[in-house]
Amino acid sequence: MSVIFAKTDGLTEKETHYCPGCTHGIIHRLLAEVLEELGLLNDSIGCAAVGCSIFSHSYLNVDMVECAHGRAPAVATGIKRVHPNKPVFTYQGDGDLASIGTAEIIHAAHRGEKITTIFVNNAIYGMTGGQMAPTTLPGQKVTTAPEGRDVEHSGMPLKICEIFAQIPGVAYIERVSVHSPAAIRKAKQAIRRAFEAQVARRGFTMIEVLSTCPTGWGLSPVEALQWLKENMIPYYPLGVFKSVEDTTC
Repeated sequence: MSVIFAKTDGLTEKETHYCPGCTHGIIHRLLAEVLEELGLLNDSIGCAAVGCSIFSHSYLNVDMVECAHGRAPAVATGIKRVHPNKPVFTYQGDGDLASIGTAEIIHAAHRGEKITTIFVNNAIYGMTGGQMAPTTLPGQKVTTAPEGRDVEHSGMPLKICEIFAQIPGVAYIERVSVHSPAAIRKAKQAIRRAFEAQVARRGFTMIEVLSTCPTGWGLSPVEALQWLKENMIPYYPLGVFKSVEDTTC
């Protein structure tokens, strides 16, 4: 019998620790498939961040480094400068990238570091109990804002793609989602384009992936997918925010 669909070699056999309905596992698979299909699996080096994906080094079948909270872009910068011909990526959540690690990621982008960042945005601090994140939506109820995010007190959520699209050193920025099969296919295409741009040495690349956190949101897995579609996408519109085709970065 011919094999129509097989597990990618980019994933290990270890069972993930993620909550039921969490879409980190889907994003892991997309990343692993892209690296395998591009022939980059054996050369890639990943930087695992602190957050729900802290054990991603156990699931992705590539060389990886566990980084201090928020410092994955700094670690990736060092690795890429020592190994300029190897694909280097960071895998970061919204708390790690958009809060404690904001300085690292912005300056890596401004320098045009030729790394790729997979930025998982689920609008909450998932690992530490569901606190408000920089990406938590206005009015969204979380443990540290039980009445909902008050923009008069906390400001508006950060739109990372829109901010990074203005940075000269950035070569490719796209926001995608994994709330449906069609969206998942588009997410994979975006991740592929980001790594292709890195291999072409065009500059810094980042893919923001809108993801679910059923446990933190207090919803079922199915309800969480619908909540993402109805609430996150209107505030965080999907699409390409910057694409540089030349190699001047």
